[in-house]
Amino acid sequence: MGAATIIKQARRSAGVSAARRTAKARRHFRLRKKVVGTAERPRLVVTRSSRHLFAQLVDDGRGVTLASVSTYKLGDGDKTARARLAGSRLAEAARSAGVTKVVFDRAGNTYTGRLAAFADAAREAGLEF
Repeated sequence: MGAATIIKQARRSAGVSAARRTAKARRHFRLRKKVVGTAERPRLVVTRSSRHLFAQLVDDGRGVTLASVSTYKLGDGDKTARARLAGSRLAEAARSAGVTKVVFDRAGNTYTGRLAAFADAAREAGLEF
């Protein structure tokens, strides 16, 4: 899918303003050109919604998800605390799948707040970015 198609879809989708959706789609497309997951170093994809954070380790060569986690059914606390807990749980799941090094795909999101808390917790738990 080309950049123009992604931008057209971003303009049509509901929710956030068209300018913000288009900017995020451009950032994500630019990032995905460079970030590719392999068997030795899978891609850590982080998707952020207004309430939750979803993350998965993807081997792009085989098209397989190796591990995944979300804040959907995690305990109490604010969104940042749940993102930290999700980061440590994903690192544990990755370790059990035999993965220690990953390539970080932030999906066009800026590296602040919940995303940074998730990444820092995953690093502290043993994942190498």
